[in-house]
Amino acid sequence: MNRKTVPLAELVASAGSFEATSSWIRIDQMMIDAFAEITGDRQFIHVDRSRAAAETPFGGTIAHGFLTMSLLSAMAYEALPAPAEAAMSINYGFDKVRFLSPVLAGSRVRGHFKLSELSERKPGEMLSRYSVTVEIEGSDKPALAAEWLGVTVLGQQ
Repeated sequence: MNRKTVPLAELVASAGSFEATSSWIRIDQMMIDAFAEITGDRQFIHVDRSRAAAETPFGGTIAHGFLTMSLLSAMAYEALPAPAEAAMSINYGFDKVRFLSPVLAGSRVRGHFKLSELSERKPGEMLSRYSVTVEIEGSDKPALAAEWLGVTVLGQQ
């Protein structure tokens, strides 16, 4: 998939008002199990359907919070334009992440992004700050809320 690009000046001017939403992604048990294997986090609330149904208030297995958070990359790549002048973008981290609601196996989630800030970090690098939430289809409460930072390295001008 080719990512949409826009001029850097347009993105800078839209800070504070630019918003985008990704498509829905289904988090099924197979995805949860694969994440559990890769990370070594095999806690029963994620991988044991009958025990999770019997012993938790969730009624079944739930996705790892970090699985939900990791999907932000795919959501952002699809929903957010890149500066046309970018050589590459780098995940710089999070100032704040909160896991607000569990994501039940089989649920669909999507990302909402609001560009809070886009400013020069140093010559040739831009720092972006996005306020992000991951919505769970049919739920009033999001799965997570975060302040996500990124660095865009600009190419030859």
